Amino acid sequence: MPQKAARTAIAALAAEAGIDTSEPVVDEAESAAGVTRRRSRRGQAAVPTTKPMEQMLWDAACSIRGEKDAAKFKDYLLPLLFLKRLSDVFDDEIHRLAEEFGDGTVAREIADSDPRLLRVYLPPEARWGVVSGREAYEWPRDQWRRSTRPADIGEHLTRAVRAVVRYNPTLSGVIDVVDFASERNGERDINPARLAAVVETFSDPRYRLGLADVQPDFLGRAYEYLLRKFAEGSGQSAGEFFTPTEVGFLMAHILRPKPGETCHDYACGSAGLLIKLQFVARETDPTSRVPLKLCGQELQADSYAVAHMNAIIHDMEVRIERGDTMINPKLKDVSGRIATHDIVIANPMWNQDFNPDVFENDPFDRFRTAGGVTTGRGDWAWLQHTLACLNERGRAAVVLDTGAVTRGSGSKHEDRERNIRRWFVEQDLIDGVVLLPDNLFYNTNAAGIIVVLSMRKPEARKGKIVLLNASQRVGKGRPKNYIPEDDIRPLAAAFLNGEPVDGEVAVITREQAQQSDYNLSPSRWVGHTATGDEADIRDVIARFEAVVAEDVMISADLQVVLTKLKELA
Repeated sequence: MPQKAARTAIAALAAEAGIDTSEPVVDEAESAAGVTRRRSRRGQAAVPTTKPMEQMLWDAACSIRGEKDAAKFKDYLLPLLFLKRLSDVFDDEIHRLAEEFGDGTVAREIADSDPRLLRVYLPPEARWGVVSGREAYEWPRDQWRRSTRPADIGEHLTRAVRAVVRYNPTLSGVIDVVDFASERNGERDINPARLAAVVETFSDPRYRLGLADVQPDFLGRAYEYLLRKFAEGSGQSAGEFFTPTEVGFLMAHILRPKPGETCHDYACGSAGLLIKLQFVARETDPTSRVPLKLCGQELQADSYAVAHMNAIIHDMEVRIERGDTMINPKLKDVSGRIATHDIVIANPMWNQDFNPDVFENDPFDRFRTAGGVTTGRGDWAWLQHTLACLNERGRAAVVLDTGAVTRGSGSKHEDRERNIRRWFVEQDLIDGVVLLPDNLFYNTNAAGIIVVLSMRKPEARKGKIVLLNASQRVGKGRPKNYIPEDDIRPLAAAFLNGEPVDGEVAVITREQAQQSDYNLSPSRWVGHTATGDEADIRDVIARFEAVVAEDVMISADLQVVLTKLKELA
């Protein structure tokens, strides 16, 4: 349903058009539920799985392959994908107005009369039916009475995205980042015929991208897929992680956001995790009209653009800053300190290398006072930054590499990561760890973990750490596995319940964590029911992995020393 002010404006415009808008009084909550049910029924058969989405994108990429370097394909595909998504959402909005006023033509006239009534307004020349040539459009004439019809699809697309920005200034720098008609040495960067083939691919009815047609994080998933495919083609690493949909919802259900809470993602990518928090908040308290206060920071320009697009598409207000969070956190309070929040949710890059000077000379003192300065590896530095972003009642969920909770344990040598883990345990900040199934993430086959922090544990959870082994809750897929949707809420409930479950949940004390030398891997504490011999073997494997990890770190330290000696020589 439109908001009250929008409905009033619509009614006034409809009255001018001579349309009777009188109707029986309807309970607004029930009406909204009806819209949701209609959208759900409409979307059940249409929601594409990952595979068709990937096929669509790859078909589109193949249409222009050879025209540009592989790494540049996404620069053209993503704005096109944005435009298609916006157009399908616009059509959904028109359909909603048509249901209310009984006529699609009138609905368009109302939208054209007052673009503010829609979350995103698209002028006629930017609507996908016109772009694809499926709908007629009479282009205006210039002052000399000449037609302004573009010469080809490249010119049309460039004019279309610029027209969208004129009506929606917040999309500046998001959708108009490339010129589809750009030339170099008299030749188009992308041949119009190939560009037309991409448009035709996106026009396939199987690939409709409306609100009820695709998953909420479709844009982020598409972006990550393109990154991965183009990186594979150039022999490089995509360098970023997209958080699978089900992992994001599991994190959101564990954090249980409440209306009005401040939520932050310091490595927000496409803003998918923040958007899932809002979805879960609405599900938990459907009667509340108070939204979450969402904010994030992102380094990569493309991800920053996708994040803005995601927020706009979902009619959510999200403050997003661009920059390097570790070196220059942008969200600060009035005193210049790092702003604190009720919830922090993040999936930073795993095992990221940093110059140790970043930690040694931190102007915000995030590391020295929170367990000490780590080595160049960033996993625990990200958790220390997370801690700096939490207020006195805050809680957090952060996705990391499984090694983050095991490295250094069992070693006779001093290990900074283990020391930081020990400090977090001693301060009773770790609420729990969730071990995820393997092969969920696009860029790696590794399992991953969710580390959950809490600044104010409930009395029953104080001095304890909940370890959830979710590795067996997996659906086998191609190319990636997934956590079945029916398992997400039970897993979150098992974690929040905080009671041992044979084969899935263990609850350990701080003393037990100390005895294990702060090895907090759920697989160390819980798994399938094992015999004594199997348990011994698991322990040997865990110790062997710790020794291997230590060897890698020692080798890295020696390499640094050797490099400095060579410089001196």
